[in-house]
Amino acid sequence: MGYKTYTCPFARQCGGCEWLAVPYPIQLERKSDMLNSLFEQLGIECERIIGMDEPAHYRAKILSPFAPGKNGKPICGMYARGTHEIVDTSACLVEHKAGRPVLKSIAELAQGFHIPAYNENTGRGLLRHAIVRVSASSGKMMVTLVVNRKEFPRKKAFVQALRNRHPKIETVIFNVNTRQTNAVIGPLNMTAYGQGWLEDTACGCTFRIPADAFYQTNPSQMEVLYEQAVKMAQLQAGMNVLDAYCGIGTIGIVAAKRAKVKLTGVESVASAAVIAQENARLNRIKHAEFVQGDAGDYLAQSPGGFDVVFMDPPRSGATGQFVQSLLAAAPERIVYISCNPKTQVRDTEMLKGAYRVSRLIGVDMFPHTKHVESIAVLTRAGAE
Repeated sequence: MGYKTYTCPFARQCGGCEWLAVPYPIQLERKSDMLNSLFEQLGIECERIIGMDEPAHYRAKILSPFAPGKNGKPICGMYARGTHEIVDTSACLVEHKAGRPVLKSIAELAQGFHIPAYNENTGRGLLRHAIVRVSASSGKMMVTLVVNRKEFPRKKAFVQALRNRHPKIETVIFNVNTRQTNAVIGPLNMTAYGQGWLEDTACGCTFRIPADAFYQTNPSQMEVLYEQAVKMAQLQAGMNVLDAYCGIGTIGIVAAKRAKVKLTGVESVASAAVIAQENARLNRIKHAEFVQGDAGDYLAQSPGGFDVVFMDPPRSGATGQFVQSLLAAAPERIVYISCNPKTQVRDTEMLKGAYRVSRLIGVDMFPHTKHVESIAVLTRAGAE
């Protein structure tokens, strides 16, 4: 029996889906082999890779740069592989179908409103990027326009015209980025319409997502990831649980909803910690506290007593200080969620002796790419 294949007319130029020509079941096999190769030295095999039933149109966050085209007309799309040359794409196999039409409308309205696109070479122009986030549960959208200065001519009329074309846009934010940098988002957000955040429902919980917050871009697989992580944690009511690198509180809140644990979340970004506390309130989680600070510092200074620690650090992995603080705190179980298994293995090796990896699974968050998310459960020696 042949495998279903997926194609995209822009794949050769864009290069974002580097495994698109590989049948999806074989992609999953490759990712399983990669995890097994990495974790072999720790004596654990990957139980399985959880893939998608339909690995298409899964990205709920859609981003596009803008640049001056012919006659100054703003163009949008994706950067060609290894360059900053924009491929003028009209669709994308992995993006939510609602996103690209909004980006096209922004380009068309920018031309009509005489809003110049940003020129990376000169540093001039106003419209740099646009980000569309779609709520998987409601279909409503949040649009962030990244601009080169605070002033935006006829802002209200522009936003109204955009909403007239796309009524499901619930909020519009202008993000100001005046730096000549490859970083997309700048430090200042100004809400032009709506609440300034988007709500989504996942795992039976409601989350408010601000424009600059981290939230998984594959909502259906996010639910798989969180449900698996919480199940693997073997939580019991009344346990003390730490959610390190907690962002807006997603993993910890799902855990608290499932098992009525006492939850503490730690996040270095102050605004995210505030939203996490609000998300706990929205979900009627009573025994939850979210604090702003470095996870390693917090754990080193806390009195301890955590039964389970969830950790979902950035691609660079955990800090050495945090790993040492984990060893001192000695929770019964550590549930380590990672978007970069290489740094996950590095950090896990530092815990070897005091902990062993008792379970490992993969979740395919990014089909048609080489990336995979992994969940490793580390059990304290003598706690089994």
